[in-house]
Amino acid sequence: MRAEDALTHYLGQLRPVNKVLADIAAKREDELAKPAKSLGMLETLAIKLSSIQNRLRPRHERKLMVVCAGDHGVYEEGVSPWPKSVTYQQVLNFSKGGGAITTISKAAKAQVILLDVGVDYEFPPFEDPEPSDSFPPPPRRVSRKVAFGTKNLAKGPAMTREEAAQSIVAGIETVLGEPYLDLVGAGEMGICNTTPSSCIAAVYTGLSPDEVTGVGSGLNEAQRLVKADVVRRALELNKPDPSDPLGVLAKVGGLEIGAMAGVYLGGAIRGAGVVMDGFIGAAAGLIASKLAPGLTDYMFAGHKSKEKAHGLVMEGMGLRPLLDLDMCLGEGSGAAVAMLILMCACAHFNEMKTFSESAVDNRN
Repeated sequence: MRAEDALTHYLGQLRPVNKVLADIAAKREDELAKPAKSLGMLETLAIKLSSIQNRLRPRHERKLMVVCAGDHGVYEEGVSPWPKSVTYQQVLNFSKGGGAITTISKAAKAQVILLDVGVDYEFPPFEDPEPSDSFPPPPRRVSRKVAFGTKNLAKGPAMTREEAAQSIVAGIETVLGEPYLDLVGAGEMGICNTTPSSCIAAVYTGLSPDEVTGVGSGLNEAQRLVKADVVRRALELNKPDPSDPLGVLAKVGGLEIGAMAGVYLGGAIRGAGVVMDGFIGAAAGLIASKLAPGLTDYMFAGHKSKEKAHGLVMEGMGLRPLLDLDMCLGEGSGAAVAMLILMCACAHFNEMKTFSESAVDNRN
């Protein structure tokens, strides 16, 4: 089966969230022993999770973070201050639990899968972690390599349409292969991936290349302007069509961005809350939500990145960030921190007593 046909099959499995149950959850929220709306967004999050998971008492125990990895041909345009080798080196570091995403995910009790869809490196065989009853288990590496990186989007399409579909399907199937999921997040590792993310943001926000292009992983202003010009040239050359999200991904995207979009879609298919990370995660979210209208009902914006266009992208998706901590690392780090907030949303909703259960007088 062609990957694009497989993608169409999976998109057909998506179902709307249960908005009737959301109304029931909202009624319970108002009956809890506290002033109405006094827990602010925590109340909204709990109600949304109830509708997503199709259960009155939302769960948070089984959390999955899929870190998608891929390299980019646009590296040759000088859009990153970091060597391309950092992509595979960090994946190996994550494998040993030594990265920010692995340490924060461990604190959030989220399982980590490292998904290689496009790293320009032949990894040595990965030894599965020893079986353990503890949760989360050690990070696990999965290979679904579509290509050894994308082509240079400043000189032509980043990948073929079939490769783009393959990357999304890899993300979907990685999630569908895991049991008992309550929350699903996606992270990334790929030097230069803010450049294709800026291209995608420009396509769907109407902002100029300069407006969507930030400093990424540490560019100075002169370097940022070079990067913005690369974004401009890529858009002018490839002419991505906003009405064709798979085509947008193929022309100016990245393999790991496609895999992240697939993780979001897979999480929704499984009826789990889907947590986005920063700017690159939002670019993947744009692709996923254009492929599946209504997907944002399953999604949470984990945090607001320092990357300049991220807030506008989330605003366009109708999502409010849970956190604003001046983070811009990527990897899924902000999404992992946000999972802790969602845990608190579930805890108050599930464990608090109502006024009638607690014998607290709610007259005022």
